[in-house]
Amino acid sequence: MAGAALHRLAVRVYFEDTDAGGVVYHASHLRYAERARTEYLRALGVPHQQLIAEQGLIFVVKRLTVEYHRPALLDDSLVVATGPARLGGASLELAQGVFRSGKDGEEAIASLAVTLVCVRTATMAPARIPARLRALMSAAAG
Repeated sequence: MAGAALHRLAVRVYFEDTDAGGVVYHASHLRYAERARTEYLRALGVPHQQLIAEQGLIFVVKRLTVEYHRPALLDDSLVVATGPARLGGASLELAQGVFRSGKDGEEAIASLAVTLVCVRTATMAPARIPARLRALMSAAAG
């Protein structure tokens, strides 16, 4: 994720996010990452609802890999960093990291690599990422 402009989303771990031992359940990381991707688009100026209403497009997850480094725990303050890794014609690869915020800085909790595909809502067929969104993502990548 180094070198790319990052969007950062703060997340607090609640009881509903954890297993019986107070450790964040592995699928909760996927929800955190999804929220962060949504907020990344919103920060670029293209929220999902606008993309759907004006263009008839959505992004769907094609591939997602997660590497868990350390457990996150109940009441932890986390940050999900999201940045572009590669921009294709109809696809977008994002690098995401989940970090625990603490007095000594940030500790890596999980790393995610996500491939999204832009599709038309009417047909679910792949579609090119709109030029405006492509330009915004390219500018954000630096």
